[in-house]
Amino acid sequence: MNDFSTEYVKFFRQSSPYIHAHHGKTFVITLGGEALAHDNLTNIINDIALLSSLGVRMVLVYGARPQIENRLKEKGLKSNYYQNRRITDKQSLECVMDAVGNLRALIESRLSSSLVNSPMQGASIRVVSGNFVTAKPLGVLDGNDFQHTGGVRRIDDKAIHQLLDNDYIVLLPCLGLSPTGEVFNIEVEELATHTAIHLKAEKLVLFGKQGGVTNEDGQLISQLSPATANQYLDKLKKQDDQIHLTRLLSSAINACLDGVERAQIVNFQEDGSLLLELFTRDGRGTMVSRDRYEEIRTATIEDVTGILELIRPLEEAGVLRRRSRKELEREISLFRVIDLDGTIIGCAAIHPFPGKKTAELACLVVHPEYRKDKRGDSLLEAIVEQAKQQKLEQVFVLTTQTVHWFMERGFKEVDAKALLPEKRQQYNVKRQSKILALSI
Repeated sequence: MNDFSTEYVKFFRQSSPYIHAHHGKTFVITLGGEALAHDNLTNIINDIALLSSLGVRMVLVYGARPQIENRLKEKGLKSNYYQNRRITDKQSLECVMDAVGNLRALIESRLSSSLVNSPMQGASIRVVSGNFVTAKPLGVLDGNDFQHTGGVRRIDDKAIHQLLDNDYIVLLPCLGLSPTGEVFNIEVEELATHTAIHLKAEKLVLFGKQGGVTNEDGQLISQLSPATANQYLDKLKKQDDQIHLTRLLSSAINACLDGVERAQIVNFQEDGSLLLELFTRDGRGTMVSRDRYEEIRTATIEDVTGILELIRPLEEAGVLRRRSRKELEREISLFRVIDLDGTIIGCAAIHPFPGKKTAELACLVVHPEYRKDKRGDSLLEAIVEQAKQQKLEQVFVLTTQTVHWFMERGFKEVDAKALLPEKRQQYNVKRQSKILALSI
């Protein structure tokens, strides 16, 4: 098997848990007008079709900002905004309805394609749109009459769920209708957020110009809690060139705070970003999650298999001593693990000596693909904190390969004579392990 085939098989196997997890779940996917105008739209539509074939229930909410701007310019009309929100008068509303109607036809035609030798071949996707959104006028704010700019009053979630149950993809334009028959222009992010909340969707996916939120070093942040995301949002609001990302992140936070499990921002310019975000552990964008996507916790008996898979390569290489499943099951309560979305990517154990003020740190391992972001340090800190809670005074470790790593973190090399008598008797002279201790 060549390298490409091996990587393909590996990816397919790793994605299978996500395929099972997403089947039958409801996703609200947000496509702004910028995404609909980009060359990558065909790939996005193909990926949406793939999700549909895998049993994902989808609502597509779409906007039309640049398309509306183009129509206003063609008619010589001026765009009026207040607080970065469009003021929609009667003339502007005609442009809004025209742009939205054309985009609806575009999306439906793309989803109806079934060309031979294309990713859509054999796809039989049914798309439906309708009067599922009841709107209300935004009214007058600080003396500015927003006229036909509105907000969401109600989502007909019952009707939408019935259509999803019958395997339709539901298409929602950034328009809402009032009980008096008026049409209102609604911000696409606001509509998507309300839709995800009312449908109790598992995911809200937001396509943006960027792949998500970056830290001070410009590195993409893969996961944020709503509280931490709010801190980044405050910074983004102060930057005039981050209005688009500000809208997306605000939408993600609001959705998670009101019941949506996860909201994910992905880049509409990158081919495959949606699939990479949904079917790989690290994803491709920024996810705001109200659950603990990654955590360090005490191991349970269910983690035994995951720990064994993690440490086996190092045992075979002679870096760790071999542990049987029975031994691991017997000592499982001594382990702490890093749980990344249900997968064990790190572990460490602490073995206290009864009646003594010392303990052995053992089996500190982080999966090779996840050794960035100082996860080893986090595990070590968790073990040391556990030792402090047990009122221990010293932690020692025996290692053959990571002497410098431990020394850089405050451990000092000691002689075998410093070991407790019971541990000294177990010391394997053939392994020639270095002994390092840390006072706590």
